[in-house]
Amino acid sequence: MRIDNRKVDELRSVKVVRRFTKTSAGSVLISAGDTVVLCTASIATELPGWIKPEEGKGWITAEYNMLPGSTPTRKKRDRDGHLDGRSAEIQRLIGRSLRATLDRVALGPRLITLDCDVLQADGGTRTLSITGAMIALIDALATIPDLASFPLTDSVSAVSVGLIDSAPMLDLCYQEDVRAEVDMNVAMTGSGKFIEVQGTGEHALFDRSQLNELLNLAEKGCRELTQIQKDALGADWPF
Repeated sequence: MRIDNRKVDELRSVKVVRRFTKTSAGSVLISAGDTVVLCTASIATELPGWIKPEEGKGWITAEYNMLPGSTPTRKKRDRDGHLDGRSAEIQRLIGRSLRATLDRVALGPRLITLDCDVLQADGGTRTLSITGAMIALIDALATIPDLASFPLTDSVSAVSVGLIDSAPMLDLCYQEDVRAEVDMNVAMTGSGKFIEVQGTGEHALFDRSQLNELLNLAEKGCRELTQIQKDALGADWPF
């Protein structure tokens, strides 16, 4: 039995509130246990400088921040363009994951920015950001009136897994994450394709059979998260 009485293959309770703010094209407040993230999607016609407008292709990018009160010890705000290494790495992961199923031509010359702000952190902030940002992205795309076709080919979700006392566990909370011998974050499509696997032997080595166990567990978790996304969007689910 785990700290929060879950089974080893059980997700934390996930709650989704769509359209949490009125000022963004898409917004979602998503929580998994005690981790809470606000994901918003903004649409602009000004493209990054390296994209030529005449190409007719769009782009998705992401920004990630942990708010000062999201942890027991206050986290300093990022100021004057300075971003700590962890936040920079995480927002690149979010952007890559959400672009994995993007048809840039179908999106057209638009930039969609996904802002993931952690309101409360208890482990799994990067993976929950990806799962929530996908819902916000779908809602934002629905506001674009002149799309020739829907620019996403599949959904995306993500979850953490790890080995604790040599046992594979799904969706680690913070107390489990700091104890984990092996820590892994996995992003997948709704159809079951892997987008990214980040795995590290934090306090121990792991073999191929343990890796397979962790990937199987992550696949199960992502299937369940995809269903949660689908249920949250209801009739607006586009896939």
